[in-house]
Amino acid sequence: MRKDLKRLDKKIRRNKSATKNKADNTNGGYKDGDQMVDLFKDFKEHSIAEFFKKNRQMLGFSGPARSFTVIIHELVTNSLDACEEAGILPEIEVEITQLAEDHFKISVKDNGPGIPEKYIGKALGKMLAGTKFHRYIQQRGQQGIGASGCVMLSYLTTGKNTIAISCFDKVRKEYEIGIDLKRNEPILRKISEQPTEESGLTIISEYKELKYEKSNKGPFEYLRRTALANPHATIKLKEPDGTVSVFPRSITVNPPRPFEIKPHPLGISAHDLLEFCQRYAKDYRKLSSLLQEVFSRVSANKVAELRTIVPDVDFDKNPALVNWEEAEKIVNAFKKVKWIAPSMDALVPIGKEQIEASFKNIFNPEYLVVTERSPKVYRGGIPFMVEAAIAYGGGIAAAGKKGEIMRFANRVPLLFDTSSCAITETIKTIDWNRYNLKNFEEEPIVVLVNFVSVYVPYASTGKLAIAPEEDVMDEIKFAVMEAARGMQRYISGKRKTMELATKKRLVMRYVPQLASDVAFLSGEKKEKIEKKLVEIIESKYSKEVEEEETKEEDNQNEEKESEEEVDVNE
Repeated sequence: MRKDLKRLDKKIRRNKSATKNKADNTNGGYKDGDQMVDLFKDFKEHSIAEFFKKNRQMLGFSGPARSFTVIIHELVTNSLDACEEAGILPEIEVEITQLAEDHFKISVKDNGPGIPEKYIGKALGKMLAGTKFHRYIQQRGQQGIGASGCVMLSYLTTGKNTIAISCFDKVRKEYEIGIDLKRNEPILRKISEQPTEESGLTIISEYKELKYEKSNKGPFEYLRRTALANPHATIKLKEPDGTVSVFPRSITVNPPRPFEIKPHPLGISAHDLLEFCQRYAKDYRKLSSLLQEVFSRVSANKVAELRTIVPDVDFDKNPALVNWEEAEKIVNAFKKVKWIAPSMDALVPIGKEQIEASFKNIFNPEYLVVTERSPKVYRGGIPFMVEAAIAYGGGIAAAGKKGEIMRFANRVPLLFDTSSCAITETIKTIDWNRYNLKNFEEEPIVVLVNFVSVYVPYASTGKLAIAPEEDVMDEIKFAVMEAARGMQRYISGKRKTMELATKKRLVMRYVPQLASDVAFLSGEKKEKIEKKLVEIIESKYSKEVEEEETKEEDNQNEEKESEEEVDVNE
């Protein structure tokens, strides 16, 4: 004990001595150069995989229930993207087996093209590797992290690697996949290989620290909403208790394939421009040629205009020689040129008919309104569009849905971080009283909003909410209000019809007595008088309904014109 205390005392004195020996800044704060070196003895480099190992909440793995849904989300979206790019109608099977209280085995199988052996390790076992991050194209994933994040989480919570079965080019290969976290490199071991007529990918992994919930944020609801936004897919879920749910496809055609577009000059920064210059320096001798070929809407005339705006920049120089100052000048010059908007053909929404088919297939509401806004741009040059739907009554009420907001980004359900999402924030600013929905949160109503873009401005790496971009929020508001006007017409008409029907029913009760009295006084037949009275009543109330509908339509048109005027001014 005394020896330990003496050692501790010596250590404290040594530390005090080192503190007193601080000198001028010529030697990093220490008189002794060796002590300065000691400051950096723990200096190390770390891989992106190690970073996410310590910060897995940034990938959405931040709680037992949320992590469960995020795993399903990452694997299912990969399957949908793979099937669609190969032109295959998706058939996805998700099977969840409970092994212990917080221990589950999750299997996700698809009928896609599978993954070649050359790429399967990097596709599933390396962060920021894939076909998505570097492309300007509408897709569900964006970063090349999701599936490898699931492989990492499986290893961190169970110590086990993931099993992947790839049926590609008529060969079935089974692998064990892990991640070398220090190097961010895949660990791949082939288990078996045999011929097959099937195609597709199956991923089987085990996880601990999970909790399965059948709630509005659980795997069942996530897959139901995925089926709603992807009516061309068939999705099957087997839950831990053995319950099997099937969401059959309601259409038999894949959506049009989105295509890659070139970046627009108004959507890039000086750093982006320098990166493009370095990447394509070998392909183009002149900066002017690079600008015309790499970016959209840049013609020879536009380059001539840029030369006039920034005469001190040499547009004939090699792109590799462009420096930061020149890149900044060019980007600032971009803002002074009048550009044609970026191509909007690359955007593929769910579509009005598809949304209607999905809602009827899954919820069968009493009434449904779908709107689709024309494409716009945000941040100056990134194309996007918004589609919205409002479903009321019928199966919505039967499913217990009240004032529910269903958020989507490129057909992917967003279940978490509701309060920080641009969609939720925008919908909460709408005055629902104007649309005869006085108590929105208690009405049997569902509002669907799908944000479509080649680049979704997610609020975090976990892709759980959309950042509050002003241009985006304006479009969401206009889309929802347009759908709300259609719903208002229906609800107003329904209520008015009920009111008139009640009045007519009350009046009709007195027709027999009135006809009898008039017949007695006039000497006419009762049946003839009664028939005439019924015709008068029917005519009167039919006219009232028409007048009310005309009045309502005029009010709706005035509101729409007012909103469009605001849109143009902005």
